Amino acid sequence: MSDPTTFQPIATELGGAAERIGPGPHTRVQVNLPDYLPARMLNEFVYCPRLFFYEWVEAIFAHSADTVEGALRHEKLETKSDPLPPPDEEAQIHSRSVTLSSETHRLIAKMDLVEGEGGAVAPVDYKKGGPRESEDGPQAWPADRAQLCAQALILRDNGYRCEEAVAYYHATRQRVRVAIDDALAGETLAALEQARALAQRGEIPPPLVDSPKCPRCSLVGICLPDETALCDSLEPAIPSIQLSLFEEYQDGPLRAPRGADEPLRRLLPARDDLRPLYVTGHGLVVGKRGEVLQIRARDKPVQDVRVGELSQVNVFGNVQFTAAALQGLCWSEKPIAHFSYGGWFYGLTQGLGLKNVFLRKQQFALAERPLFCLGVAREFVASKIRNQRTMLRRNHIEPPPAALIQLKRYAQAALEAEALEELLGIEGNAARIYFANFAGMLKIVDDPGRAGPFEFDFTYRNRRPPVDPVNALLSFAYSLLTKDLTITCHVVGFDPFIGFFHQPRFGRPALALDLIEGFRPLIADSAVIGAINTGMVKLEDFISVGPAVALTPAGRKGFLRAYEQRMDTLVTHPLFGYRVNYRRVLEIQARLLARVLSGELNRYVGFETR
Repeated sequence: MSDPTTFQPIATELGGAAERIGPGPHTRVQVNLPDYLPARMLNEFVYCPRLFFYEWVEAIFAHSADTVEGALRHEKLETKSDPLPPPDEEAQIHSRSVTLSSETHRLIAKMDLVEGEGGAVAPVDYKKGGPRESEDGPQAWPADRAQLCAQALILRDNGYRCEEAVAYYHATRQRVRVAIDDALAGETLAALEQARALAQRGEIPPPLVDSPKCPRCSLVGICLPDETALCDSLEPAIPSIQLSLFEEYQDGPLRAPRGADEPLRRLLPARDDLRPLYVTGHGLVVGKRGEVLQIRARDKPVQDVRVGELSQVNVFGNVQFTAAALQGLCWSEKPIAHFSYGGWFYGLTQGLGLKNVFLRKQQFALAERPLFCLGVAREFVASKIRNQRTMLRRNHIEPPPAALIQLKRYAQAALEAEALEELLGIEGNAARIYFANFAGMLKIVDDPGRAGPFEFDFTYRNRRPPVDPVNALLSFAYSLLTKDLTITCHVVGFDPFIGFFHQPRFGRPALALDLIEGFRPLIADSAVIGAINTGMVKLEDFISVGPAVALTPAGRKGFLRAYEQRMDTLVTHPLFGYRVNYRRVLEIQARLLARVLSGELNRYVGFETR
């Protein structure tokens, strides 16, 4: 795939705006884009119209190993910028990093190199990969041919004579010449018109189907081409949440039958190489030197961590940051999550984040539609109840048949609820049954020699404050999960404070709490059960603080290890068939919800394990 790195400064310089029209299925974006289209965006359009729409219309970009390598190569090329002699001089031309625009075609390009002599010039574009092999020898790829032709048309419009262009492919170190004839010019101008029409129409194109282009695309984790296509083929739930502007209902099975047992291609990594950093000591100072975070206690070094290896920073209690550390983390888009010393999630410090506002505008509009909110909320609650039932079946010493039957009925009732108030009652009744049997999942070995005020006995769920060790762990786990899904909402482009099931309340990340519902049993509860049953957290790791029970610093560290182990656990996605870790699942589910808001999908399908 071509490298879109030079698009970013052009987009910043030219600006642009767009507006969602809707809400409802087949959502369109009313676009107010710059007059000049970058030649590199024409390359993206020929390569994949959906990629073009993301990058040009919605201004979404993500780096991959390929784009980073391409950026470094172009950075070297752009260290020297040479003036381009006037077209009437027949001197030898060798000008690097030349930016020109065309008034006739409303195109703009930053050309890696313009070379020529005798009044004739040729643009040279540097590509990371190799050329297209054919019977006639190496050829430039169609997307590269369109980009080079656009550069040639710009040069012609500025008075230069340009009959050919050159693509230099790094992988094979070959220069491939492209003749700029009338046929190629016609194809390029037709593609230019189609790209502008797509942008003005504002409807995102469907994803490519089983395309070999997708695995190397830097936006594949955002586009989710195979996942979107599969979810679009699912039959509606009971009832559908988005048909004919939410006015039609249709019954159908919970899952559509798969045509084959083969899982989808896993185009996104199973795990993220980046890791969260937890800073739990009292009175620590986080500074920065170069690209390294330095954690110190009273001017004594505690730990050094490279910023590039972090996904987020979590701080508990009285931890200070230097200005350099704050600025560096914001610039690198590494969020800082703030917790009280007892584990209460306060909020986030982060950079500008995703600048695309279209999804948030759609979110605000749909949050005012009661039928849409009810439809999505049904899936949230039904998935949560099914996962609670699964947890009892997996972990309970002897799961009561009556409780399993009741939870199954409540999950079905959640899909048929006719109001959010009814759904809240169903969720509450299911939670009561689940937590009434929660103690059966704790397998504690008695220690006759141990004496202390605490026991891992659990009778009911309580909070604010938790009055026993199990409830203290559950509250801490839910706080960590809220933090992770709040960050995920920001990454995807949501406003985490506008929900569909949880209604807005001051200071409450309602949408993050919506998405959490199905994951409470699978991640938070499972981490608590695992930490207790394996001894990662022991009774001596708790203290009394007034009427509340809290974790000691050692206990907090032990549970953070248990929580991160659970987040890093690989699990088979029930719809897509491939294995990814839970942190990746959170992002996938949030992006699927975004597809529902944009109208690409008719329903949100919750994550459920067997």
